[in-house]
Amino acid sequence: MAGQGTPATALLTKRRVAHSTHPYDVSPDAPNYGALVAAALGVPPERVFKTLITVVDGALAVAVVPVTGELDLKALASAVGGKRATLADRAAAERATGYVRGGISPLGQRKRLPTVLDSSALTFPTIYVSAGRRGLQLQLTPADLVALTDAGTAPLAAG
Repeated sequence: MAGQGTPATALLTKRRVAHSTHPYDVSPDAPNYGALVAAALGVPPERVFKTLITVVDGALAVAVVPVTGELDLKALASAVGGKRATLADRAAAERATGYVRGGISPLGQRKRLPTVLDSSALTFPTIYVSAGRRGLQLQLTPADLVALTDAGTAPLAAG
């Protein structure tokens, strides 16, 4: 797929990790964005995960949660050994990852950040995460995502 390379897809190719890319066309400002992405891809929304950059006790961390739920900030703080978590501001998230909002991938980030994947991902053979730009998702196994990001897993989704 010429012209669709991102740091995330480059990492997967370099490491020879099986994956596929899936383009979609959904406005990043649409309400229920994640559910619309899942519908555009024709997959259950529980298999599509969003990447959220957070601040836990003053340090940036990554949470990867289903698009169908909200991030439980207390659960994330506990999962990374902290006390308090908040969502990072947009500029800090973009600066640390090298990606823009709506296209932040858990893979190929500019800075390696502590990462936690919602444990529900482990129930699926493959999951979908951002490929590193708006309009493109990656499909890969949860085990490969955990291995490439050195992620922990924990129940992070609320609702």
